[in-house]
Amino acid sequence: MAAKPPAGDPVQDAPQVAAPQHAAAGLPAIGHTLKMAQQQMGVRRTAQTLLKVNQKDGFDCPGCAWPEEDKRHTAEFCENGAKAVAEEATLRRVTPDFFAAHPVADLATRSGYWLGQQGRITQPMYLAEGAERYDAVTWERAFEIMAEELKALDSPDEAVFYTSGRTSNEAAFLLQLFAREFGTNNLPDCSNMCHESSGSALTQTIGIGKGSVSLEDLHQADLIIVAGQNPGTNHPRMLTALEKAKAAGAKIISVNPLPEAGLERFKNPQTPQGMIKGAALTDLFLQIRLGGDQALFRLLNKLILEADGAVDEEFVREHTHGYEEFAAAARDADWDETLAATGLERTKIEQALAMVLASKRTIVCWAMGLTQHKHAVPTIREVVNFLLLRGNIGRPGAGVCPVRGHSNVQGDRTMGIFERPAPAFLDALDKEFGITSPRHHGFDVVRSIQALRDGEAKVFFAMGGNFVGATPDTDVTEAAMRKARLTVHVSTKLNRSHAVTGARALILPTLGRTDKDVQAGGKQFVTVEDSMGMVHASRGNLTPASPHLLSEPAIVARLARAVLGPASTTPWEDFEKDYGSIRDRISRVVPGFEDFNARVARPGGFTLPHGPRDERRFTTATGKANFTAAPVEYPELPAGRLLLQTLRSHDQYNTTIYGLDDRYRGIKGGRRVVLVNPDDARELGLADGAYTDLVSEWKDGVERRAPGFRVVHYPTARGCAAAYYPETNVLVPLDATADTSNTPASKSVIVRLEQSPTA
Repeated sequence: MAAKPPAGDPVQDAPQVAAPQHAAAGLPAIGHTLKMAQQQMGVRRTAQTLLKVNQKDGFDCPGCAWPEEDKRHTAEFCENGAKAVAEEATLRRVTPDFFAAHPVADLATRSGYWLGQQGRITQPMYLAEGAERYDAVTWERAFEIMAEELKALDSPDEAVFYTSGRTSNEAAFLLQLFAREFGTNNLPDCSNMCHESSGSALTQTIGIGKGSVSLEDLHQADLIIVAGQNPGTNHPRMLTALEKAKAAGAKIISVNPLPEAGLERFKNPQTPQGMIKGAALTDLFLQIRLGGDQALFRLLNKLILEADGAVDEEFVREHTHGYEEFAAAARDADWDETLAATGLERTKIEQALAMVLASKRTIVCWAMGLTQHKHAVPTIREVVNFLLLRGNIGRPGAGVCPVRGHSNVQGDRTMGIFERPAPAFLDALDKEFGITSPRHHGFDVVRSIQALRDGEAKVFFAMGGNFVGATPDTDVTEAAMRKARLTVHVSTKLNRSHAVTGARALILPTLGRTDKDVQAGGKQFVTVEDSMGMVHASRGNLTPASPHLLSEPAIVARLARAVLGPASTTPWEDFEKDYGSIRDRISRVVPGFEDFNARVARPGGFTLPHGPRDERRFTTATGKANFTAAPVEYPELPAGRLLLQTLRSHDQYNTTIYGLDDRYRGIKGGRRVVLVNPDDARELGLADGAYTDLVSEWKDGVERRAPGFRVVHYPTARGCAAAYYPETNVLVPLDATADTSNTPASKSVIVRLEQSPTA
């Protein structure tokens, strides 16, 4: 029997704090997984769902995008993947009676945890202009409302169509097709907030904005550098690949401001030995200061250049461009500046260099710790320089590995969800459908918020996600959303975005990954692309939470018919009936998807082509892999201030809060904590257990305050602090973004800590 949802928000005033742990997974992970699964699904449903996660005949985990090996375990999921499945497959339901009992003003006072715990939304809901509550609405009326508002716009560019990384390839392709046939490229997505910096840097340097490695490459590597990433919480199944690499002789360097349990020791729950003892993973921990990664890799590049025979001269000569300019910049790298920027000891960097020079096959993995800084793009370009120097792209066991955080965020971009589409993609789309797509660029996430704030956008449509909870500068973002004429959210469960609405609002309940999808053409499946370019099918096996749910492709197809009408010759009705017909069209528009239906029908799917990996072919402006040279940047910290990074707890996936604990970091029963180095805390007069307000400082002079955070003395890098988002998104200025990518700079927020009235 599943447990009932919490009636009220739990009190988080006094979180308990213990010492951080030094190993991840093991028996505690199994126990926590089963407990949360039983609470949401009950015993029978738990078995029915978890045994199908990531199986070739099952459904893709709605959590992270880490790939699977060809041979699957019976339990092919991690603790956080099981939590994601349990949240979606829950037996709890949010019916119209719930909305009758909870006006929007009440929902706005609730925590994200409480909202998410209420269960699956069962019917379309409509908030009329001036109304206090959502009321049930028919699907027909919902599409009429959307069509009314979209047709009333002065320009198609006054509409914004946002996509979450959970959206399938089929739904994403239809959404971008509808938006462009409607007349706009306003297609922001969650990648704008995470790996946009990776895509920008990689496209310029190697010609494709995706990673170049496979699981087999990780297993064959001599050296794996994990920078700005916490796989133990955010990509737990990656630990299995690291364990396998270590068993084959690989060395691992972890580069992070925080020590993370998953990179210290992994207790693999799939084996008895793993459960008891586990495997030590990290050989060298570089506890870097926030934002110091570019300086570190620049100095390593200088030292490689100075080492006899260290540069792969043949690779550089045959396959790269810009070497001389890069080398001149690298030779100027300064030890003293690097030590100040990184906070590292010279001996640690020398140890790292020795490991680099001893490796013939090196992979660099990274996540938000590199992508969410002002200088994120030049930082990642410096990582590419580092790999190019020794020929570590297009070689087995070597390459770039940006680890994506959502199960199909990479696939959505491949399908055309992008505000700055390539002309070749639009040409193919127009030829296939007989339309004329707009060529001017659209809005990304930050630009969409600015457009809503400034009255340039009036309708906001979100395919999944929690836009308000995920975006920066919370007060500004919420005020901008409230200026919209209409906000629409295609959702499975409640979140903060449903309580921050335009003049009118719709919640459109949809099928989840775990749900059976039966259309007029029979039972359907969707497809996804993982972090390493593998495309495979996903088939839900549960009876949907309500007969009133529509699939994401059906919602887009019906919306397109309502808005575009008979003037559109696109076969929207056929697309809804049979997703295979969507894949047929994708196969003629998107390179690499030729014969899509036949290839994805094979168990395990297929791998997309990747020029740099497959044949050292680089489709850049120069036709080669590009070395780059940029000034070294790093955040400068005023006296008496700290550099804050926003991050997830272990009971969290993106903005979905599963619980109030962060087991590996020793936090229990609360989320409003700030992790501060004990020496910094003493200098600032902050006792462990004191309460403080976090106040960010930005050049606009606006005070952004997050009140009532418990100080936790924690082994962070000196001068650095950490706290959970979305609670700290309020501190991130909307205009504080990465150069080129425009990604919010959520990992380098200058803050001062003021005594809290809560104390």
